[in-house]
Amino acid sequence: MGKALIIAEKPSVAGDIAKALGGFKKQEDYYESDQYVLSSAVGHLLGLIVPTGLEPKGKWAFKYLPVIPPHFDLQPLEKSAGRLKVLTKLLKRKDVTSLINACDAGREGELIFRNIIRFAKAKQPIQRLWLQSMTPAAIRDGFTKLRTDQDMIPLADAALSRSEADWLVGINGTRAMTVFNSKSGGFFKTPVGRVQTPTLAIVVEREAKIKKFVPRDYWEVIGTFKAEKGEYTGKWFDEKFVRPEKDGEGHASAPGGVGVPADTDLKPERLWEANRAESIRDKCLHKPGIVTEESKPTTQLSPLLYDLTSLQREANSRFGFSASNTLKIAQGLYERHKVLTYPRTDSRALPEDYQPTVQSTLKMLSATPYGQFADTILKNGWVKPNKRIFNDAKISDHFAIIPTTETPKNLTEPEQKLYDMVTKRFLAVFYPAAEFLETTRITRVEGEPFKTSGKVLVNPGWLAVYGKEAEAEDTPTLVPVQSGEQVDTTAIEVKQSQTKPPPRFNEATLLSAMEGAGKLVEDEELREAMREKGLGTPATRATIIENLIREEYMLRQGKDLQATAKAFALMELLNGLGVQELTKPELTGDWEFQLRQVQRKQKSRDEFMTGIADMTRKIVERAKKYEYDTIPGDFGVLKTPCPKCGGEVHERYKAFQCVKCDFSLWKILSGRLFEAAEIETLIQERQIGPLQGFRSKIGRPFAAVIKLNAENKAEFDFGQDQRDGNGAPVDFSGQQPVGKCPKCSSNVFEMAMNYICEKATGPNRTCDFRSGKLILQQPIERAQMEKLLSTGKTDLLDKFISKRNRPFKAFLVQKEGKVQFEFQPRAEKPKKAGAKSRKPEEPAPKLDFTGQTPIGEFHKCGGKVYEGPASFICENSQSEKRACKFKINKQIAQQPIDQAQAAKLIADGRTDLLDKFISKAGKPFTAFLVMDDMGKVTFEFPPREAAHAE
Repeated sequence: MGKALIIAEKPSVAGDIAKALGGFKKQEDYYESDQYVLSSAVGHLLGLIVPTGLEPKGKWAFKYLPVIPPHFDLQPLEKSAGRLKVLTKLLKRKDVTSLINACDAGREGELIFRNIIRFAKAKQPIQRLWLQSMTPAAIRDGFTKLRTDQDMIPLADAALSRSEADWLVGINGTRAMTVFNSKSGGFFKTPVGRVQTPTLAIVVEREAKIKKFVPRDYWEVIGTFKAEKGEYTGKWFDEKFVRPEKDGEGHASAPGGVGVPADTDLKPERLWEANRAESIRDKCLHKPGIVTEESKPTTQLSPLLYDLTSLQREANSRFGFSASNTLKIAQGLYERHKVLTYPRTDSRALPEDYQPTVQSTLKMLSATPYGQFADTILKNGWVKPNKRIFNDAKISDHFAIIPTTETPKNLTEPEQKLYDMVTKRFLAVFYPAAEFLETTRITRVEGEPFKTSGKVLVNPGWLAVYGKEAEAEDTPTLVPVQSGEQVDTTAIEVKQSQTKPPPRFNEATLLSAMEGAGKLVEDEELREAMREKGLGTPATRATIIENLIREEYMLRQGKDLQATAKAFALMELLNGLGVQELTKPELTGDWEFQLRQVQRKQKSRDEFMTGIADMTRKIVERAKKYEYDTIPGDFGVLKTPCPKCGGEVHERYKAFQCVKCDFSLWKILSGRLFEAAEIETLIQERQIGPLQGFRSKIGRPFAAVIKLNAENKAEFDFGQDQRDGNGAPVDFSGQQPVGKCPKCSSNVFEMAMNYICEKATGPNRTCDFRSGKLILQQPIERAQMEKLLSTGKTDLLDKFISKRNRPFKAFLVQKEGKVQFEFQPRAEKPKKAGAKSRKPEEPAPKLDFTGQTPIGEFHKCGGKVYEGPASFICENSQSEKRACKFKINKQIAQQPIDQAQAAKLIADGRTDLLDKFISKAGKPFTAFLVMDDMGKVTFEFPPREAAHAE
C-alpha cells in the first residue's frame, strides 16, 4: 500500500500536523506513519536561473540586453541545500504514490511547493491542504477537505508569474542602469527592483522636501486667567478655521498668497502675522473673560494584535531595533524557544476556532509575572466571540503574532523585550476599553476665544496591563469654574515659533509607508488590488530596507534613514529615461491586479508574461536610446559664466558642463550632491564651505571647504598646508579675534574650516592650537568658541553624531590647550533593596609606560594608549582619581588582536575583517571589530548576499 508524502513549509508546521493526526514516528528529518510520510521545507529552497547556454557571456553590456529566456531553470539555495536533498530523496521513494501540499495557504506557499516538485521531477498526483488555523481540530478538518490539483493550477500560475516577472524586471533593469551609468568608464552598479525602487522613491521625495523647506515664523497667543479657585491658561484659536484642501503640490490656499505655508503647517491656534498676535494681546490683557465648559466621556480601545510590520514599527520606536533585527529575534522566539507563533504574518486577527487555544495560553501565563492580568481575563470570561479579535475574513496565510502555551525560559534581554511587547498586547486586547473624561473650556475675552483642554483617566481598562491606574480624586486637573463665571486676564504671552520640515523616515515610519503605499495609487482598481499588500511583504520589507542601505542608496543617521546622492541620481535617471513606472507603487498595483485576474482565470499566464517581457524591453531600450549625460530632466543654466572661457554652464545628469569648453564640475563628490546655488558660489568666489555631507571611502562623514584650483578643478581644502607648516602666513588684519589662545595667549581667528591661533600659520609657526568649526557634524558657532576660550567650556551642544551614526550631547572643554568632550553626569541608579555590598577589590598593580611608543590616543579622555601584558590600555587608567577604563583585549573570542589592528581600531573606529573568531558554541566566524564614541568595542558582521531582490 502506497503512502502520501505531506510537504509543509516549515518544520514547526510539520510538527503540528504530526501531533494533530497522530500515529507518527519521528525520524531524523521527517515523520512517518502507516499512511503518511511527513516533512517540510524551510521557506524558499530554490531560485530562478537562466538555462545553461542561454545566459549571455557578458552581463554588463547593452548588446546582451534584455535577457528574456523562453523558460527558467531552478537553482538550489546554498543555505537550504540539505533540506532540498531530504525532500528529493523522499519524493523518489517507491512507496510514495501521492503528494499533499501543506505549505502555507497563499501564493508564496504554492510557489515553494511547485518549485520543489518541478526540481525533483515528481510525477505523483497532488492534493492541497488549505489551512487558516493551526489548531489540531482545524488540521484534522482540513485533511477531510483536501483540494484537487486542478483547483490550484491558477494560483500556481500566478505564483510562478510573480517570481519570473520580478526576475525579468529586476535583473534587466539593474543591468541596463548599471551599463548606462558606467558608459564614461568605471563600474557603477545601479540596482533597481519593483519593490525596492518605489520604496526608495518615497524616501527621496521626503528628503527633497526637507532640502527645499523654508521655515516660516508664526505666533501663538497664550492667556493666563484668574478664576475664583485658581489660575489656568488657555491658547487663542480661530473658531472659523477650516483646513483647506491641498492643491496638486500639497499646498493650501490661505490669505497672503506668496509664501503660504504647506497644508500641514496650518493650525487654528497659529497666527502668521506678528501684528495680529500683538493686537490680540493688547485687546485682551487685563480684560474680563466669560467661561463656558463642556465635559464628555470618551473611550479608547486597545490596539489590535501584532502582525510583523506593526511589531517591527513599535520595536524600532521603543528600543531602536532595526526591522531585520526584530524579525531575527521574533524568528528565534518562534523556532528556538517556541514561545511565539509564526512571526512572518500580515494578519492582526486570530481564527474563529482559536478560543480554546487562547484559554490554554492564558492558563500558562497565570503562572508567570503576567498572571494577575491573565487571571482577570479568565475570571471575567472576556475570551468570547469578537470579530475584532477572532475573524477568519481578516486572516491571510497566517494569523496574528501571540504567545504560545510554552513558558518562556532563558531569554536574552532583546528577546525578553519583544516577548513582553507581544504578551502585553495579547492580554490587553481582551480587556475592556479605557475610559476618560475630556473637558473643553472656552474663555471669551473681548470676543476673542481661548481654549483650554483637560483629560482625566476614569477607568484604565486595557491600560492596566501597561501599568496605568485610574487617576485619584486629588490628581491635578483643570481649576474648577462655574458656568458663565467671569475671570480676569492677568497675563498674555505672545510666543514666536517656526515651522519645522517634515521629519526624515525612520524604520518604523518607512515600514508604515511601505505597508500603506496603496493609498498613493490614484487608479481605483489598482489601489484596491494593493489594499492588503502595500510594497513588499512582512517577510521581505526588512530585507528591502537593508538592501537599500547596503547598496548605499540610504544611510542610517541614528534612528533616521537618509537618502544619499546616489538615490537622487537614480530617480533623476529613471525619470529622465521615461521609466517612471519603476519609481511608483502603481507597478505593484498593476501586477497585483493582473495576478488576481490570473488566479480567477480571467487572464492567462502567457498574457501576463508577454506584458512583462514588453515592459522589460521598453526599460532596456530607453536606456540604450540616450547618450551618457544627455538624458532630459529638470536641468537649468547657471547665471555665473564659465571661469575658463566665459561660456554658459549647463546642468546635466552627472555634471555642470560648459557648452563652449571642457570645464565641468561633477554634481556628486564623495557622496555629496551639490545644489546649483552652491556651484554658482564656488565659481564666483572660487571656494565654498565648510560643507557637511561628504563621506569617506569607509563611510565616515566629514566636512570640508571646496576650492577651485589653478586648473579650475574642484578639490578639498582641509587647511592642511597650515597644519603642516607649508602654507603662507595668513594676514588677519581687519578681522576681530575670537579670543585668546589657551596655549600661547596670542589671538585666535576664524578661518574657513578652523578657529586657529595666529601663531599657528605659515612656515615659522610657534603654536599648534586649532579647533574645527565642525566637530562630528556639530557646527561650532563663533559665540560658542568665544565662550570656550574665555571660560574653558561651551554650552551643552546636542548635534554631535558619533562614528557609529548615533547622536549625542556633550560640552566642549579646553584642558591644557586641547579641546575635548565632557559628558553630562549620569544619574546613579538606586540600589535594589537587600542588595549586598561587595567587598572592595584589590587594586591592580600600576603599570609604567616609560620608554614605550603609544599606538594611538583615546579620543574621550585624550590619553595615550599603550600595549600592556593582556590588553592595550589608556595611560589614564593608572590615575588615582577617575581612572579611564578604556582597553582593547589582546585576544577576543580566541582571535589575536595585534598592535596594528588595535591602532586601526583606535584611529578609524574599525579593524580589518578578522577571520579567527570562535563563538561560544565553538563555531568559527568572521567579523570586524568596531568602537563607538564611548570606547566600547563590539562586533560588526559583513553583509550577507540576499537570496533574491524584489
